[in-house]
Amino acid sequence: MIYVSRLEHFNAAHKLHNPNWSLSKNQEIFGPCANANWHGHNYELVVTVKGKPDPDTGFVIDLKKLSTLIRTHIIEKVDHKNLNLDVPFMEDKLASTENLVIEFWKILAPQIEAISKAKLHSLKLYETPRNYVEYFGE
Repeated sequence: MIYVSRLEHFNAAHKLHNPNWSLSKNQEIFGPCANANWHGHNYELVVTVKGKPDPDTGFVIDLKKLSTLIRTHIIEKVDHKNLNLDVPFMEDKLASTENLVIEFWKILAPQIEAISKAKLHSLKLYETPRNYVEYFGE
């Protein structure tokens, strides 16, 4: 099995806020991430697919096609957006990195299978250079 990864970048704003909690509890749990005026991140998304190389091309997946797919279905939807307000697939969800990567998976997994025999293996989403989540699907 070969694993192939593609790195993409986007910038987005959000705030962490549970509407069922008081302002003070949100501030206690989420700290500065609960800022009423939002805050932003320079996100890095690593998409890893797995499969066997095609005998004709030697590719597990055409990386140009994978990049286009990620940009079209994810990056264009979230780049320079407010994740809480501007991104339909995040509506009514807490805009944590964990929830964001789950939604990315739901979008990307079927799209990848539509263009390749490869399967989505993992998503790694860096919120900061030191904080990231990794997701391998359900």
